[in-house]
Amino acid sequence: MKKSDKAPFAILIILYLAVFVLSFSIGRFPVGPAELLKILLSRILPIAQDWTTQAESVVFNIRLPRILASSLIGAGLSLSGLIFQTIFRNPMVSPDVLGTSTGAGFGASIALLLALPAVYVPAFAFIFGILAVLLVWKVAAKVPSNQVLGLILGGIMISSLFQSGTSFIKLVADPEDELPAITYFLMGSLAGTGMDEVKLIAPPMLISIIPMLLLSWRMNLLSLSEEEAKSLGVNTKAIRAIAIAAATLMTASTVAVAGVIGWVGLVIPHITRMTVGPDSRKTIPSSIFLGAAFLTVVDTISRSVTYSEIPIGILTSFIGAPFFLYLIIKEGRKNEA
Repeated sequence: MKKSDKAPFAILIILYLAVFVLSFSIGRFPVGPAELLKILLSRILPIAQDWTTQAESVVFNIRLPRILASSLIGAGLSLSGLIFQTIFRNPMVSPDVLGTSTGAGFGASIALLLALPAVYVPAFAFIFGILAVLLVWKVAAKVPSNQVLGLILGGIMISSLFQSGTSFIKLVADPEDELPAITYFLMGSLAGTGMDEVKLIAPPMLISIIPMLLLSWRMNLLSLSEEEAKSLGVNTKAIRAIAIAAATLMTASTVAVAGVIGWVGLVIPHITRMTVGPDSRKTIPSSIFLGAAFLTVVDTISRSVTYSEIPIGILTSFIGAPFFLYLIIKEGRKNEA
């Protein structure tokens, strides 16, 4: 990267670090940057304790796990959205395109309906999220002449099936107990997130993000035709399969931990491209930090603005829907021109 190319990326890293630190300072029990640094370093350095036990508990048991989780989820949703938009060559595509979110939401709803132990909720969400994509791949295989079209059509059909299934579950659920739990989960929330959830989501995120960083320059070749890519010695089908697998794993993992959080995978990739341009070597790492910063900010707002916490999915919808309208208007003007 040239020096001029590194500047926007460096700004995004600084932005994320600033958001990370400031998030500890906002809430019913604020922890200042200096105090935060001492508390964090106390685990590895012999620092004399001049902070309260309550402050240390807030940092390690509440704020740190939640901020780490929001960062990982924001990065995953943003990157998966960028991947899908690159693969399908369509700026309106989001991580829901292959039915991952609806499948995972259906799986979690089943676990909540059956009143299974809490550990089964993310497990069912993850399993059904992956199952949804496998079904979409099965449908797409019936359209060998146009794989992208087959994936889109399969995604629409499978998403519709799982949405219908979730609606039926909400219909038969106990309105006093099960229905509120299902509805709240589907809204998306990081309330009660601890280090167990961070440990659950970190491995699949790293397994997905690292290959995409290594393949970032090859992602640019997906804009070429199959013949042009082959002439350059690149197997675009293999790259597309790896990219879809990574995006699916990230999306299913986020739903398993935090429920359905919409719009992040649609909005952040656009802002990333406006900031660093269309080159995947820049957009992939940039979308990771921008998505992490964005969702951390939104989660901080969700737990701070009112006495009772606002589901994070509601806030992302408030931001994403107007932005989507802006994109539609922009595309319409471009077509008119």
